[in-house]
Amino acid sequence: MRSCWPLTSILTGGLLCFLIATNSAGQTLAALPEASPGLVSWKPTKPVPAWTEFCQRDLSECLIDTSQPTTITLTKQTWNTILEVNRRVNGAIAPQSDQDHWGVLDRWDIPDDGYGDCEDFQLLKRKLLAEEGLPRRAMRMTVVIDGRGDGHAVLMIRTDRGDLILDNQRSAVLPWDRTGYTFVKREGQETTQWVSLGGLVSPTTTAKK
Repeated sequence: MRSCWPLTSILTGGLLCFLIATNSAGQTLAALPEASPGLVSWKPTKPVPAWTEFCQRDLSECLIDTSQPTTITLTKQTWNTILEVNRRVNGAIAPQSDQDHWGVLDRWDIPDDGYGDCEDFQLLKRKLLAEEGLPRRAMRMTVVIDGRGDGHAVLMIRTDRGDLILDNQRSAVLPWDRTGYTFVKREGQETTQWVSLGGLVSPTTTAKK
């Protein structure tokens, strides 16, 4: 994407081992989020070109397994896993533009060297959550326009309590309609083709936390 806001931690080593965490016995789990309406997709549309290039390099991250559910039944354990992975990735990856990182305007990739921009944060979150057992089909890369009018990538997790957004611009995991973003398009759930979200604007803006 063209613009992604930075955070400030540098990853040192042991990326996947460091980022995966489980709740210890007796740890208090966060309450489930309130239910919210899901985001309805429109007609099929073209994917981001850099996404297509990413899939050519790593097809396993892009395949659609139609035996998986399209939504996640959110339990406290699953919710806390989502929160923990989101927090750890946001704190571990050092922000760096694609131009500085790769010498190109836009490249999507797993940030296994500890550097990346917005879409790279979200790709890593999805990879880690899939390794924790969450269905990849319910976790969709999504293109939005942020509050500054810049292109931005987030991870949409589709659940029985609504569509939740993992982001590197804020630590909170919010329902789509509390982000303040304009939703452009996301990965499809039936084929590798993307689907339009109609430029739907989130009706409520929540301050960054």
